[in-house]
Amino acid sequence: MSKTLVYLDTETTGNTPEDVLCQIAYGTAPFETGIMDSGSIFCELYKPHKKIPPEASAVTHITNRMVADKVAFKDSPEYTDIKTLLEHPDTIMVAHNAKFDVGMLVKEGITPSNVICTLRLARHLDKENKIPRYNLQYLRYFLEMEIDAQAHDAKGDILVLAELFPRLKQKLIKDIGSEVSDVLLEELLAISTRPSLMHMFTFGKYNGMSVQEVASLDPGYLKWMLEQKRQNPADEEDWIYTLEKALQ
Repeated sequence: MSKTLVYLDTETTGNTPEDVLCQIAYGTAPFETGIMDSGSIFCELYKPHKKIPPEASAVTHITNRMVADKVAFKDSPEYTDIKTLLEHPDTIMVAHNAKFDVGMLVKEGITPSNVICTLRLARHLDKENKIPRYNLQYLRYFLEMEIDAQAHDAKGDILVLAELFPRLKQKLIKDIGSEVSDVLLEELLAISTRPSLMHMFTFGKYNGMSVQEVASLDPGYLKWMLEQKRQNPADEEDWIYTLEKALQ
């Protein structure tokens, strides 16, 4: 049976363990082409069990008034269909920084069967460190995508995803020298599962320098940083993985 891609994005009340989704958008595409069917796009707001703080509204532009008359996601008529779709073994969810969206879905009782993370994929494929940042909207403009899409809106983000993923997929085909679907999918899922190697510092006293440069210049700094990350490891798996590799 052929595989189905589901480009998906959630907007939420924040990014802490207590936060939940208040908007979801998705669209489907065949794995072979990656071209999203515009008629498949679904987007809806939901009323979360907690107030949307102004800090979140400032990013998403979703307000408490906008969701006041909405139902909770679990109580929505589409909940069961979305759960069935994402948990089907032939469905592959595609998201940017997928760990975050998966976490939000799990809170709602949905565990996607297969997940591709375009953030990790973009970082993995940037062997020459040409891309300064990897957030979705930065990649949109860095790669000169001409898309009519609102940033930090679930529907707008899946429109960008549907343009970004086929480009990354083609680059990976060249990278591994194979376009056999099973081989390609296995590699996409593997890259999305394991921690990413961070190439550049975008903060601190070595901002703009590569990790390898700092490893040669000041390994003590990397050792100190690794200890700091290990003390507070939440959401730090990529940096912990990178620093351990650099110090080997």
